[in-house]
Amino acid sequence: MRLKQVFIQNLKELRKKEGFSQMKLAEHCNTSPSYIGEIEIGRKFPSVEMIEKFADVLRIEPYHFFRNRTEINNDSNIEKIYPLLPITMKNEIKNQIESSINEILNKY
Repeated sequence: MRLKQVFIQNLKELRKKEGFSQMKLAEHCNTSPSYIGEIEIGRKFPSVEMIEKFADVLRIEPYHFFRNRTEINNDSNIEKIYPLLPITMKNEIKNQIESSINEILNKY
């Protein structure tokens, strides 16, 4: 999947997951609902500054817009349990869990 399509798909999913309509997202980002619609159908692409606004409003790190579904699914449990932790802490938790699992598996 092309990067633009990954972004569009993730924006739609993350917006809906937060319960935001295009209008509500637009209001929070000081833009128009038609601009959000144009992005979501692929006619326009947002600036880096707008991507940062989207991320702030949707309470995610901006890079999440560019991750494929496999990467997102691998981290989804940590996101559900610890949604407001900084990404560095989430990564540390993930690494510790993987290390513990590997340690247990190596015993058997």
